Amino acid sequence: MHDGIEYWPAERRARQLFILLHGVGSQAAGLTSLAEMLRRAFPESGIFIPDGIAPFDEGMGRQWFSVRHVTEVARIERVAAAMPALSTLVRRAQQRFDVLQTDTALVGFSQGAIMALEYCIAHDGGVGRVLSFAGRFASLPERAPELTTLHLLHGEADMVIPAQHAYAAFARLTELSGDATLDVGDGVAHELHPALVARAIHRLKTVIPLRSWKLAMQQL
Repeated sequence: MHDGIEYWPAERRARQLFILLHGVGSQAAGLTSLAEMLRRAFPESGIFIPDGIAPFDEGMGRQWFSVRHVTEVARIERVAAAMPALSTLVRRAQQRFDVLQTDTALVGFSQGAIMALEYCIAHDGGVGRVLSFAGRFASLPERAPELTTLHLLHGEADMVIPAQHAYAAFARLTELSGDATLDVGDGVAHELHPALVARAIHRLKTVIPLRSWKLAMQQL
């Protein structure tokens, strides 16, 4: 397993698993504050924060894919090239914490959110939920996941990845009958703002996946 940070519940038996993916040029330690907020909200969960799969091109830290001379086309190719490593990372974490795919949430910030969003398209049902903070799709999907719920969280004042990407993603997922929510924070920049984190926790606690509604309706 890649280097990273692990948090286990007190009883060493995780009922849920959060896998947190940091942004470009950062590392696992940069998401410990987010991990602590999730632990307080979900004390029976396990949390794994891996370091990115490659050294950062421009200095210290890690990255999931290179942003050097990146273009819209190159981003798609680089995300696809990094996807097998992320898939292996997710699967091994689920095995280590002994948690089902449905009880796993993949949470990404910025570049980590790009990877998380694309993961649920490439591996529908590989995790039960994806939380994208200040992220975007490498390219808008042609189909929506049926077995994964997506929560898009973005700052209206984000100048790195503009909120337009979140609006476009939500519109496309809605058009494709996907299971998604969107929360945009006024005045919030490219950051893991506490208000967005609180909103994400609210979504996790209150949103019933669309697939569960469909199953219930079939059983009526």
